[in-house]
Amino acid sequence: MKRLVYINDDELSPTHGLYCDNRISNRKYTLFNFLPKNLMEQFSRFMNQYFLLIACLQLWSLITPVNPASTWGPLIFIFAVSATKEAWDDYNRYLSDKKANEKQVWIVRKGTKQHIQAQDICVGNLVWLRENDEVPCDLVLIGTSDPQGLCYVETAALDGEIDLKTRGVIECPNPDKDILRLDANLRLFPPFIDNDVCPLTIKNTILQSCYLRNTEWACGVAVYTGNFLLIEMHECNETKLGMSRGIPEPKLTAMDAMIDKLTGAIFVFQIVVVIVLGIAGNVWKDTEARKQWYVLYPDNDPWYELLVIPLRFELLCSIMIPISIKVSLDLVKSLYAKFIDWDREMIDLETDTPSHATNTAISEDLGQVEYILTDKTGTLTENKMVFRICCISGNFYGNEAGDASKDKRLLNAISSGSPDVVRFLTVMAICNTVIPVRSNIISSLALSVCSKTGAIVYKAQSQDEDALVHAAAKLNMVLTNKNGNILELRFNTSAIQYEVLEILEFTSDRKRMSVVVRDCQDGKILLLSKGADEAILPCASAGQQTRIFNEAVEQYSQLGLRTLCLAWRELKEDEYEGWSFMFREANSTLVDREWRIAEVCQRLEHDLEVLGVTAIEDRLQDGVPETIYTLRKAGINFWMLTGDKQNTAIQIALSCNFISPEPKGQLLLIDGKTEEEVGRSLERVLLTMRTTASEPKDVAFVIDGWALEIALKHYWKAFTELAILSRTAICCRVTPSQKAQVGALRFRPVIHISYFWFVCALVFSVAMLSVNTMHYVISSLLSLVSRQNIIVLVQILKSCDYRTLAIGDGGNDVRMIQQADIGVGISGREGQQAARAADYSIGRFRFLRRLILVHGRYSYNRTAFLSQYSFYKSLLICFIQIFFSFISGVSGTSLFNSVSLMAYNVFYTSIPVLVSVLDKDLSEETVMQHPQILFYCQAGRLLNPSTFAGWFGRSLFHAVVVFVISIHAYAFEKSEMEEVGMVALSGCIWLQAFVVTLETNSFTILQHLAIWGNLIAFYVINWIVCAIPSSGMYTIMFRLCGQPSYWLTILLMVAAGMGPILAIKYFRYTYRPSKINTLQQAERLGGPILSLGNIEPQQRLIEKEVAPLSITQPKNRNPVYEPLLSDSPNTRRSFGQGTPFDFFQSQSRLSSSYSRNCKDN
Repeated sequence: MKRLVYINDDELSPTHGLYCDNRISNRKYTLFNFLPKNLMEQFSRFMNQYFLLIACLQLWSLITPVNPASTWGPLIFIFAVSATKEAWDDYNRYLSDKKANEKQVWIVRKGTKQHIQAQDICVGNLVWLRENDEVPCDLVLIGTSDPQGLCYVETAALDGEIDLKTRGVIECPNPDKDILRLDANLRLFPPFIDNDVCPLTIKNTILQSCYLRNTEWACGVAVYTGNFLLIEMHECNETKLGMSRGIPEPKLTAMDAMIDKLTGAIFVFQIVVVIVLGIAGNVWKDTEARKQWYVLYPDNDPWYELLVIPLRFELLCSIMIPISIKVSLDLVKSLYAKFIDWDREMIDLETDTPSHATNTAISEDLGQVEYILTDKTGTLTENKMVFRICCISGNFYGNEAGDASKDKRLLNAISSGSPDVVRFLTVMAICNTVIPVRSNIISSLALSVCSKTGAIVYKAQSQDEDALVHAAAKLNMVLTNKNGNILELRFNTSAIQYEVLEILEFTSDRKRMSVVVRDCQDGKILLLSKGADEAILPCASAGQQTRIFNEAVEQYSQLGLRTLCLAWRELKEDEYEGWSFMFREANSTLVDREWRIAEVCQRLEHDLEVLGVTAIEDRLQDGVPETIYTLRKAGINFWMLTGDKQNTAIQIALSCNFISPEPKGQLLLIDGKTEEEVGRSLERVLLTMRTTASEPKDVAFVIDGWALEIALKHYWKAFTELAILSRTAICCRVTPSQKAQVGALRFRPVIHISYFWFVCALVFSVAMLSVNTMHYVISSLLSLVSRQNIIVLVQILKSCDYRTLAIGDGGNDVRMIQQADIGVGISGREGQQAARAADYSIGRFRFLRRLILVHGRYSYNRTAFLSQYSFYKSLLICFIQIFFSFISGVSGTSLFNSVSLMAYNVFYTSIPVLVSVLDKDLSEETVMQHPQILFYCQAGRLLNPSTFAGWFGRSLFHAVVVFVISIHAYAFEKSEMEEVGMVALSGCIWLQAFVVTLETNSFTILQHLAIWGNLIAFYVINWIVCAIPSSGMYTIMFRLCGQPSYWLTILLMVAAGMGPILAIKYFRYTYRPSKINTLQQAERLGGPILSLGNIEPQQRLIEKEVAPLSITQPKNRNPVYEPLLSDSPNTRRSFGQGTPFDFFQSQSRLSSSYSRNCKDN
């Protein structure tokens, strides 16, 4: 399918009304549908549906034990808070949309420029842009102020080859989301000889939301317009950027999933309690109640009378599930995101780029990351390419520490005009898409070669091309000008001109680029090529020996340098003419254009004469080795995905501390070109992994893109086992699509918890401290090799309890970032695509250490406490209600006043815990110094059925204390029931204040104000309410506060409730301290930590290895390359002696029963 876009011709164009307009609407709501749509969204959650049902049942006066306001009040308040937040966010989106839609843009209509609003642009309009303007829609460029027809968008140059025309038609495909491809044609009216069809590619297109740079003006035809209609059921957005953006999938954190499961368990427990109490209530009513003269039950009950008591208890026990937990978690998670935004230690001072949290809902997942998938170029490295050394015709120039541009032998060869060296430098200078621009202002990149180039500044699409052109200029081969298709060079003192005939662009499949040029002096046609060694060397002529070039590539890659091979050959005139016709035909097709172009290029790129090899250095960013070293000590595994050669990737991995040098580390190779070869290699590596699994070995594997594709397609189960057994994986020669596939290897938990036994334990035994859990079921979730495999991938069972984080800096990393559980983008030299698509954006890789260890760990700890405390305070008040039912005839009568219950849920118990977002169990310095404590978060030590059972037991114990003391102190004194209820409520508030205080590790003024100020506010509010005669609590609080027995009762409750808790905490802290307790003690005492014993890992099928932790963290880095590749299953090595002050000892290794427990597909 294709569309015809008539250029600037309103009469002929049928596009008006067929294609969507350019109005942007990111709004979620309108003024009319806000209330119903927001309510529908809120009631789509099970918890809100549950509370709505409870609130509706409370309207039935026969069964409600309390005033309906006790549920309707908190419910309306929470809904109002959520709706207000949604409305505020939507209003900000509306203001942003309004600003974008009403922006004035120029269009050319009937020969004149006119001002219209951006939202009024239609397909076919001629849009006129000026420098620094934002592109309002997808445009096909037809003219610029540049004599060569070029314009610059952001940092990339987009080539507009055609002259400015006012009438014509563009044949283009229907809108798609591929931002790297456009296969279209331009037909001019009337047809011109030899130019009736002009092929258009993505190079002729400027996309929406780009900015015009360094170009005075540009003119383009609107082909795809954008209309973001999120308020509709369908999406009408035809721009490539909008379609590729899509609607992000909501991400559910591991902690949210656990909270949902615990909520389900409490709901089942509640149903059991309601059934038991309902039956008991009906039995007591029929046996005992009718004997009492004051109980006036009718002789003939209606048919629904049996349901009254169970429903009454359902309403009474409904507060077991805290109504405020959702809004509380949303509020604190928003604060976690703000803490990341406000962190001044995560600001890149070089670019003044702060960190930013786009996704505010998954901060606690940062503390549970166990796998990091990372790009290399621009993520681990600076993406500042510097030409270092080279090999020309078998001669090596430069050395590891030197610079080839200063090698006297090379300079002498240049001075003497060596033909091989001249050809080599010529390919370096013109086999690219670099544009030389003369400027009076010389940029920093040009300062080093300004003596050679004058005031020329090179503008390149990639850092590699920029480095080669600058290196050629330093070696006297200066690219001085590009006028249309004419390239002008200056070599020594002579001027050289070449005419560019064709450009064979680089693709990730071809892995090379070529240009066809004509020497303007002798008329010879030359093919100049550069690319990866596996793409150039096989195309060498039959008589040329390429062994020396292979050796150069291997030697340079072992130094961690990026290598490119340069080649050329001379073309005959008739050969070029025949090929050129096929090339133009392939360029004009609208179907499979990319495949046809690649096929035609293959017909020309053969019998090449290899000239030499270049080696470019891409320096590591500051702090990368230290960051990876620290995160690996925290038990995090790494996958590095790169397009570099194998040896280059290995050397970079060594430099980055991904792998340890021998004998501590062992690196295994997986290779092969066929399914059988890859299978044998994978089996051999797995055998080695299994035999060394019991040793403290830092085992890693390296695999190339071809073998990776075969492994993902045919050996997914074995590859998953390999991924789990190894600490590090290096995937080299990986394409962007394969990055997304590996990024989709999202390790998900498949945990089967016996909730039946959990509920039974809650009902029948309080002494239970943990919950029986079934073993983890291991399955694999691997990615696709092609889109057709998506269905197969979804059907593969979810994998083990691991969370993945993907980090990258370029547009080719976006898919990988979006597929991972957590996506982190680096605001780098390749633009903001990755940063905008990610959940978090940072300026440098080194900030990842602080993002995970500080923000992730604190967020996890705080959320774990907040969620369990929310259940604790709800269960506490509910258990007191249940106990009261046993002395009130199991009738479902409420002990507490309705106003008190409403205030208890919304105000009394919510404010103190919200300031827990400021709590820090350890200082940031200690956390960064001892990263191994992240294991507690990774293993879910702070929020699991066992810890929840402890909070459940605490709430039950405190309920017993409060109820027994309140009843014995006041019920037998012939006090009013409201007085007993107020005494019990006061005891709950005091106990919770001390619980929050006990669980708080670091205090600030805000925390003291929230805890103790809330306690004072409790009495002030109740004094005010008790002064109202119609409140049902008239004078109660005044009378209680005036009685010494009330304060003695409160003191007794606090002592009896907190005494055992303090004793248990003291015993654990003194005799069975955790590693965190030991570090806390060391912080308080300021003394050294010698040895803290072993950590007992959570029972897993695949147990995690925890590295030693000491006060001083020595870093043993060997800068010299060591050959680590080993494919022999008999290779057995071990670590040397451990550090003298071990914090964590090595844990038990991977289970040998993996293959037996792994489910077959």
